[in-house]
Amino acid sequence: MSKRVKKTAEKAVKRKTSAKKAKASPRKSAKPALLSGGNPQIAKGDGDAPVQAYIAAMPGWKREAGRKLDALISRAVPGVRKAVKWNSPFYGADDEGWFLNFHCFTRYIKVAFFRGASLTPVPPGTSKHKHVRYLDIHEDAFDEAQFRDWVKQAAQLPSEKM
Repeated sequence: MSKRVKKTAEKAVKRKTSAKKAKASPRKSAKPALLSGGNPQIAKGDGDAPVQAYIAAMPGWKREAGRKLDALISRAVPGVRKAVKWNSPFYGADDEGWFLNFHCFTRYIKVAFFRGASLTPVPPGTSKHKHVRYLDIHEDAFDEAQFRDWVKQAAQLPSEKM
């Protein structure tokens, strides 16, 4: 057998062996990576599934807070449209844009109301964008009734296209 044929045969055997090993050892499902501040890195996508994946990957107390935020938004705006973009859940009331999102930071969750300056009362966090207002949610409780009211108001305002 020539050296060339022998090398080709050896390579084929190695490839076959490697393929068998890969099939024999199933990979464990990897947990989503956390970015700086503990924000989950979730692939962008439309619908409830990516949002639920994001919430499930939120660290510590933020996971339960994320479930509560999602439930409050879903009850306040029946048929709310959901997506994950830029590693954050987004919520919209129509097919044209978004009225809020939230994002994990080390010590809190930041909720952005894209037309928050038009809400009554105005959410407390200011932004460099004149229309955007923020609500920072820390580990202790937040005013769910006020949040639900802001969500209902925000869903009625013109949406932001992103």
